[in-house]
Order: sequence, then structure tokens, then C-alpha cells
Amino acid sequence: MLFNSYTFIFLFLPIVLLGFFQLARWHPAYAAGWLALASLFFYGYWNPAYVGLLLGSIVCNYAFGLWIAKAGVQHAAARKKQVLIFALTANLLLLGYYKYANFFLASANSLTGGSLTLGDIMLPLGISFFTFTQIAFLVDTYQGKVKEYNFIHYVLFVTYFPHLIAGPVLHHKDMMPQFAHRATYHVNWDNVATGLLLFTLGLCKKVYWADSLAPFATAIFDGVNHGMSIGVLPTIWEAWSGALAYTLQIYFDFSGYTDMALGIALMFNIRLPINFNSPYQSTSIIEFWRRWHITLSTFLRDYLYIPLGGNRHGKLRRYGNLFATMLLGGLWHGAGWTFVVWGALHGAYLALNHLWREQVAEPYLRWMPNWIGILVGGTLTFMAVVAAWVVFRADTLAQAVVMWQAMFGIEYRAITFDAVTHGNLLLQADMSGRSLMLLLVPGLLWVWLFPNSSRLRFIKDSAVLMLAQAALVLYLLFQVIDQFGSYSPFLYFQF
Repeated sequence: MLFNSYTFIFLFLPIVLLGFFQLARWHPAYAAGWLALASLFFYGYWNPAYVGLLLGSIVCNYAFGLWIAKAGVQHAAARKKQVLIFALTANLLLLGYYKYANFFLASANSLTGGSLTLGDIMLPLGISFFTFTQIAFLVDTYQGKVKEYNFIHYVLFVTYFPHLIAGPVLHHKDMMPQFAHRATYHVNWDNVATGLLLFTLGLCKKVYWADSLAPFATAIFDGVNHGMSIGVLPTIWEAWSGALAYTLQIYFDFSGYTDMALGIALMFNIRLPINFNSPYQSTSIIEFWRRWHITLSTFLRDYLYIPLGGNRHGKLRRYGNLFATMLLGGLWHGAGWTFVVWGALHGAYLALNHLWREQVAEPYLRWMPNWIGILVGGTLTFMAVVAAWVVFRADTLAQAVVMWQAMFGIEYRAITFDAVTHGNLLLQADMSGRSLMLLLVPGLLWVWLFPNSSRLRFIKDSAVLMLAQAALVLYLLFQVIDQFGSYSPFLYFQF
């Protein structure tokens, strides 16, 4: 069930919302249980076969958490650590089997000439997100940060349907206290209104921007694949157009989903953590990873980078830890060498960024006007991010190399100036380059200039203004609903 579907908007969400607040009148536990069951139904709607897997993971990890907490109370440090290691290993093995087993077997087969296979393994939706969520819970329990072990609240913490399929990655300490708070179970019309505003904005991002850009990105990348098979190179225009189309598509798709998730959760008086903060406005790669997929960045920092040693063992070790963290972060996104290379690129970017700051910028460039740093840093950062998205989107490393060579003028096909001025930029795709420009230019202005959606709130100073805002949101909502077309899942569902 997609957020951008009639079933979700007109049936599932209203029924769950009304049931939640009606049951809360009798007892908050009934409302929490209802929301947990609704979340399991939401997950099972995709494939009922994996509900058992999700429930098994929840029950086992909850039991592991209780076991770790009990060992902590009994001051059995060795047993507590052993249980944690066993639980983490079990979670990673589960994730590894479903997501990476065939990838590693295929890689081994290509090296050895073997033919080992496990057959087709269907990837359960959201397995990366609910596994990481529970790993964070286990580590927090080990560190004594978990204070509540209500089983219904734990089930809801893991399965809460706004975040279950594509995040944000949640921390126990951020969510469990909200489920225990009595105010959560009373209607807050300000939260409902702001939630609807965020949901509508996210829906607009998905339908008007991401889904409109998707055909261009797909056509250009597919065209490059076809060109490789017949020996025809892309033009510089095509390569940059495809890279920018995907750069905007993945942003509007994923940030749109996140806005919708935040908005839906807020209607239930639950505040999910902010996952985006205008990342394409960043002036360095360090800043980019503080703004893009913030909850994943935080998870990788807290549960991988810091345990590896962080910056505590010298600069060389720090750069190695950054590289290893991003390499594994790339692999988290998908079982393929393109994702590994994407992670390695960002690991190298981060190491170089820190090296530049420490060895050049801070000692020698403090005199430089701030606007120069913003302009140059922002331009270089955006170009580096766009270049990395190419390999993230590419079907193969060879396809990414062809795109890079064309983008940076190394090896490409010429295009006449007349073709450029007449909008015939996409020679390998039967699509209008002018139509793509009409999406790229305002899309870039949006991500570079507009404030982050998390700052949006209804202005409540005037009743007339409030009604006007509400009317505008409802108008936009029904306009975007009217644009629903074919099945259009979110990009991060595959990760």
C-alpha cells in the first residue's frame, strides 16, 4: 500500500486515525494495540508471507533486550556482552541472507568460476530499516539507555507504519517515551493540520517532481546502456541532464516520502526525527552528510564510526574509519558493486574534506570572504554529489564510467549548437530536452533556495488566514490526487 494511492488516503489512513482516537477514550493501551495491528496489516498488505519474519524478529530482539537488561541489573558484564554479540550476529545474519547472500555468491562464482546459488530470494520490504532500528535498541539497552520495556510500545516502535518501509531509522529513546505519554492519545488539531500540510507537500514532491523526472532519468541511463552495445557515446548535455534528473528525482522521491511520514505521524501526535535539511544547499561533503538521510548518518556515526575508534586514534585512523563507515553505508543501500563504489566515493570525499579543512582551509584561508567559500564550496560539493549519484543509479560500473567520461569531457559524442538551442539535447532518448529543462531549472532553484519543509507551520494569528491556508492545502491535496497514475513506488523501497 503506497502513501500515494487512493486506498491509503481514503481508506486506510482515515480508518486507522479514527480508530486510534476512539479507542484512546477507553484506554491508551487499546489505541496503541490498534496502531500496532494496523501497522502489521500495512506491512502485510505488500506480502503477507513476511509478517511472520517481522514478528519473529520483533519477539526475538525484545527477548534479547530483556536478557541484556537483566544481565546488567545482575552485574553480569560478561553474559551481557555475550548476549549482545549473539543478538547482533543473529540480526546481521538475517539481513545478510535476504539481502546479500546471492550477491556474495555471485561475486565468489565470478572469481572462482563456480556455480553456487541459493535460488531466488525475495527481499522483504524494509528489512534494512527494521533491522537497524532493533540493533540500535539492543546497543542502547546494553549501554543502559533504555528505560521502558512495554511490549506493545516496542512492537509499535518497530512497526509504526509511517516509517516501517523506508525510514527514518528510529532510536528507542526518541520514540518509546512518546507512546507512553498520555497527551499522544488526544486529538491535537494543530498537529493534524500541520501533519496534513507536510503530507500534502511530500505528495507534491513525489507526484509533481520525482515521478515527472523519473522517465527522463530512466530514458537517458537506458539510452547510455543501448549506446554502449552499439558503440555510440552520449553527449555532454545528455550525461549531465541524466545525472541531474536522477539527482533531483531521488531527492524529491525520498524527501517526499519522509515529509509524508512525518506528516502522518504528526497526525497521531508522534514526532519522527527530521531526515532532511536542504542537503543540496551544503557547502561541504561533511555538511551534506549532516543534512542528507540524517537518521542513517547518525546511526552510522553512533553504531559504526565511533565503535571503530572515531577520531580517537590519530588522523590516519580517523580517515580509515570514515572510509570504512561510508563503504558499509553504501553496501547497506544495496547488494551491488555500484553501491560499494558509491560508498567508497563518499568515504574518500569525507576524508579529503577533513584533510583540506585541517591542512589548508583553517591554517591559510581564514582571510577569504565568506561568500567565496559558500559559492566555491557549494558548487564543488554539488558536483561531487551529482557525480556519485551516477554510479548509485547506474546498472553497472561500466555504464557509470561512460557517463562520467561524457560529463567531464573525456570521451563523448559531439552535439551541434543548433540542436542545443532548439532543445534537442537527448539524442539517445526520444524525449524533449526542452521539457526536461522545464523541470530541471525550477527543481534546482527549489533545492538550492527554498527553506526546509520541517520549518513549515500553519500561521495561527488570523482566523481568515488559517482558513485560507487550510483551503490551499486541501486544494493542492486534491489536485495532486487527481494526478495519480500508474503504480509508482518510492525509490528507497528497494533498499
